[in-house]
Amino acid sequence: MTTTANPDDAKRLRYAARFANAVLPEVSRTFAISIRFLPGTLGRAVLTAYLLCRIADTIEDDGAASPERKAELLEAFLRCLSDRDAADAFPKLASDIQGDPAHVDLLRHTDLVCVLLRSLPDHTRGRVEHWVGVMGHGMRKFVQLYPRGIRIQTIAEYREYCYYVAGTVGCMLTELWYEHAPSVGKPEFTKLWTKCRQFGEALQTVNILKDIAWDAEHENAIFIPESSLAEHGSGHGTLLDAAHIEGNHAAVLGFIQLAWSDLDDALEYILMIPRRAVAIRAFCVLPLLFAYATLRDLSASRAMLHQGGSVKITRAEVRTLTIVGLLSLCSNHALRSLVDRVRVRRFVPFGAAT
Repeated sequence: MTTTANPDDAKRLRYAARFANAVLPEVSRTFAISIRFLPGTLGRAVLTAYLLCRIADTIEDDGAASPERKAELLEAFLRCLSDRDAADAFPKLASDIQGDPAHVDLLRHTDLVCVLLRSLPDHTRGRVEHWVGVMGHGMRKFVQLYPRGIRIQTIAEYREYCYYVAGTVGCMLTELWYEHAPSVGKPEFTKLWTKCRQFGEALQTVNILKDIAWDAEHENAIFIPESSLAEHGSGHGTLLDAAHIEGNHAAVLGFIQLAWSDLDDALEYILMIPRRAVAIRAFCVLPLLFAYATLRDLSASRAMLHQGGSVKITRAEVRTLTIVGLLSLCSNHALRSLVDRVRVRRFVPFGAAT
C-alpha cells in the first residue's frame, strides 16, 4: 500500500477525504446513499473511482468547450492518475471548464481526489486506474468523433458508448468485490463477470432516457440513435419537436424495452452476489431499485421528450425504497418480489394512501 511520507502528506490525505465525503452528495444523491454501506478500503476505493469518473464526465459534458479542448483535457486528466505533478497542476489547467457548479467544484479539486487514489493499495489503485483509463479514452473517442456534439447514429454505437461510460464501471466494481470481499471467491467472480457490464449499462440507459431533453438542450448531446428515430419519421433535429412527439416516443419505447432487459440482467447480477456480502448487496440494490422505479415512470411519460422536461422519482419514494430494499437484502425471493412490485406501482411513504 502506498503510504504517506511525512506529516504534511498525512494532513493532505485527511483533507482530501473530508472533501470527497462532502462533495459526494452534491454530485450524486443516489450514490451518496449507497456508498456509505461499503467499509474501509473498499469504500474508499469505490468513492475515489466514482469521483474520478464524475470528473471525466464533467469535461465531456461541457457544452461550451471545443472538442479539441475536451480531448486535450481528457488526455491530461488520464495522466493525473499516475503522475502526481500532473494531478497537482490539473485544476489550473482545466479552469475554463463550465457546467453544474458542484461538478465543476469537484473538477477544481482533482488533485485531492488523486491524493485519495494514491492512498489505495497498489493492486486496487491499478484496477481503478485501468478502468477509469478505458472510460476516459472512450469518452475522448466520442468527443473527437462528433466535434459538433455527440449524435449517436446506430444501436451498435449506442451500446459501445454505454460500455465506455458505464459498462467499465460494472467491470471495475466486480474486480474490487473480488479483491476486497472474502465471500467473493473465484467461482463467484466468474459468474458475476458474465453480467457485470449489464449492471453498469442498465443504470446508464435509464439515466439517458430520463435526461433526453436535458442532454440535448444543455450538453449538446443526443444518445437516442438517428437510425431509430428515422424508422419513425423523425431524427435528431426534431427530437424535442411537439409535431414529432408520437414518432419520437415510439423510438424511445424501443430503448425502454432494452432498459427493462438490461435491468433484469442487473438484478441477476445482484442475486449472484453472496448473501454474506451484505454491504456489497446494499450498495448495488438501491440504485437498481431507483432505476426500476424511474423506468416505470418513463414508460408512462412523454415529459422527457418536451423542452425542459424530465422524469424523476420522488424523494419520498427514494426513502421508502431505501428502507424496503435494505430489509430485503438477504433474500433473493424477497428482492425478486420487491422488483416485481416496483415495476408496476409507485411506492409511497409508509402509512400514506396508495
